[in-house]
Amino acid sequence: MENKTPKRILILGGGFAGLTVAMELERKLARDPSVEITLINRENFFLFTPMLHEVAASDLDLTTIVNPVRKMLRRVNFLAGGVDQIDLEQKRVIVSHGFDHHPHTFEFDFLVFGLGSVTNTYGLPGVQEHALTMKSLGDAMQVRNRVIAHLEEADSDCCEKIESLLTFVVAGGGFAGVETVAGINDFVRRALRSYRHLSAEMVRVVLIHSGPVILPELEESLGVYAQKVLAGRKVEIHLNTKIESFSGRAVRLTDGTIILTNTLVWTAGTSPNPLLEKIPCAKEGGRLLVTECLELQGWPGVWALGDCSAIPDRLTGKFHPPTAQHALRQGKIAAHNIIAAIRGTEKKRFAFSTIAQLATIGRRTGVANILGINFSGFIAWWLWRTIYLSKLPRFEKKLRVALDWTLDLIFSKDLVQFLDVRAPMVSRPDVHPSQKFKSMQPELPEPVP
Repeated sequence: MENKTPKRILILGGGFAGLTVAMELERKLARDPSVEITLINRENFFLFTPMLHEVAASDLDLTTIVNPVRKMLRRVNFLAGGVDQIDLEQKRVIVSHGFDHHPHTFEFDFLVFGLGSVTNTYGLPGVQEHALTMKSLGDAMQVRNRVIAHLEEADSDCCEKIESLLTFVVAGGGFAGVETVAGINDFVRRALRSYRHLSAEMVRVVLIHSGPVILPELEESLGVYAQKVLAGRKVEIHLNTKIESFSGRAVRLTDGTIILTNTLVWTAGTSPNPLLEKIPCAKEGGRLLVTECLELQGWPGVWALGDCSAIPDRLTGKFHPPTAQHALRQGKIAAHNIIAAIRGTEKKRFAFSTIAQLATIGRRTGVANILGINFSGFIAWWLWRTIYLSKLPRFEKKLRVALDWTLDLIFSKDLVQFLDVRAPMVSRPDVHPSQKFKSMQPELPEPVP
């Protein structure tokens, strides 16, 4: 008798890699009754992280860079929940879901790891407790809210700590750090016109980088150019130094410098998802070591992609970098190989070389390397916006972002904080409105018989 139990494909994580796998499998397999596809993700949306700093800097609205997963996947099963436990031997995953975090158990025949990475503060005193990060939509909201709150407080007559309120420090001179510090600098300095008691001389924006030149992912000349542009816009850049500690009131650097500030944005390190520590397989720097076909070594039917995987690159002898453009292509290869495993056809190897690397450095300026050619200034900024707009999923979101960017050319930046605060309430032993209304009604005379 033919076994009619469907092949269960379970995808953990809805980032660039995981979502691409799900979309490819939906396109090719979702109508096949012999296959069941499920995606597990903590949020019910896909976050377009390359534009995250633009939300923090009030260039884009919050919802423009997120896409609901349920609108992107029509036939793939989806559950918004957190992964608690992964058992490769028993082929099952336990997921917590709902307000009470009740558990769900998912059994699988094929498993895809797309759990990404988390921020790593390297155990530095006070950093994890007091610093802000730039990894999620909530992080971007917090950075924006913090900057606006400090401007509001510093503008008041009673403020005595203007220096620490108007000093903003960003740790990390890579893409995330440079784009964040440039966005904050532009935002604060353009917002000053709305604050009568503040001036540009009061503002201090600082970038801390451990290397000799920022943007080490690009050629040195582009990093030097970016440094000159940022310095010309009054961003302080501390090179060859690191954060030693952060008290919430001051940052101490390894060269002994102390910077009075209430705001430290940490972009200086990431680490593979902690869930991977318990996976019984070979690892490289905490990431799951996979074959060129993206399959977990020693575990057939299990794939790992994106930030949580170490994928060998035969051209360089090293590992592929954890970038979005790599993750998108890994997702397509993994989907092909899952289908190959189901149908017994030939699998593909992952082979890809970086096409482009781009960064914005504020005020319609950028740096880029595309197919080995360097660009800087306005043309690089225009390329950044054009390329990333084309990669943003769904036409609706593309249009919203394009409109936001157009309006930003005309109007000043929005200074509204997005606070998760309920409206005030009281509980008074008073007459209910309906009873009060009844007592106010005039008494009618009794009818005459």
